[in-house]
Amino acid sequence: MNTEQTVSTFLDFFRERGHRPVTGSTLLPPPGDPVLFTTSGMHPLTPYLEGRPHPLGRRLLNVQRCLRTTDLDEVGDRTHLTVFEMLGSWSLGDYGGPQSLRWGYELLRDGFGIPHDRLYVTVFGGDGQVGPDTGSLRTWEELGVPVELTREDNWWSNGPTGPCGPDSEIFVWTGGDGTPPQGTPGSDPRWVEVWNHVMMRYRRHQDGSLEPLGQVNVDTGMGLERLVTVLQGQRSVFGTDLFEPWMRILPGLWGLADEPSLRLVCDHLRSGVVVVGDGVLPSNTGRGYVLRRLIRRVLTTLWREDPSRTLSDLPPELLEHTLDRFRQPSDQVDRIRRVLLDEERRFSSLLERGRVVLGRLGLGGDLTEQEYRYLHDTHGLPRDLVTGLLSGTGLVP
Repeated sequence: MNTEQTVSTFLDFFRERGHRPVTGSTLLPPPGDPVLFTTSGMHPLTPYLEGRPHPLGRRLLNVQRCLRTTDLDEVGDRTHLTVFEMLGSWSLGDYGGPQSLRWGYELLRDGFGIPHDRLYVTVFGGDGQVGPDTGSLRTWEELGVPVELTREDNWWSNGPTGPCGPDSEIFVWTGGDGTPPQGTPGSDPRWVEVWNHVMMRYRRHQDGSLEPLGQVNVDTGMGLERLVTVLQGQRSVFGTDLFEPWMRILPGLWGLADEPSLRLVCDHLRSGVVVVGDGVLPSNTGRGYVLRRLIRRVLTTLWREDPSRTLSDLPPELLEHTLDRFRQPSDQVDRIRRVLLDEERRFSSLLERGRVVLGRLGLGGDLTEQEYRYLHDTHGLPRDLVTGLLSGTGLVP
């Protein structure tokens, strides 16, 4: 099942059960949200999860593109991505958690064809404030799916305060080679989480106390890239059709034989295309700094082995594929290329100026805070760039 079929299967399943698709999936959060980028499908729906009536009703679904910087240093392994998509479904005070779990099980088994014996779930087992999630536990027992009880791992919150509640996570066995399922999600990493169902029943206050929400919701989120990796039987998200043109073209383009470096370049360039496609430009603060950091990490990786490598070599096919995948206007290809190349020129000039200044001043080793401030205020050299030059990498992660 390719990515488009996976998305269509998900959307059709929930449409048939009365859910209305929420339009608009930009990376930019709604006004008033303090985060730089949308990090989950529920972000744009926070006011409605807290009780405001949604114009489309009480059953919703969407495909939301997200960006997270918390896992940036993990990018290059088999699973972590900077920009990704979340498949989400919501009940705003309508049906309860058991119904959501039954539908989730039905979709995974019948819609996506995942065998019953490759499923395992975890359920909140209770803590000092809230008892075990008996509704979810009873539902999974009735469905015959094995359950592991946890505490912190099955309590969801969007921060130290605000809506929260117990959740139930659904795992799929990915042992491969005919290896029968072994252990539990907590004991064997071959169990991969694909879907989280949050029973959003409480609001946490500053003092840590919990207050029941007037409207009990269900909020589910399923990472599209991780799901597709499982459905296509791949060991890495980079082996799926989502990254097919990137992984086919870039190794020959720049000779990137090191797998983690190749994955980082693919991820960061692809993410940069999406961020620029949503209207962000490189800068020294906020969203623009995240974009600048992504592009410069790519350039640092490319130039580490060959300083002649340039983003001007990037074929339009890769930009077009990414814009199409994230449902962004395809007429932005030339503009996005100009943004990438302009940032490449800026970074190249800044690196050269930094080398000259550090050499002229004879600075090296561990600098003092005063020296860092002087280099920034007088010569416009950011601390991370100076540190990278001194370490020989050009730019620190």
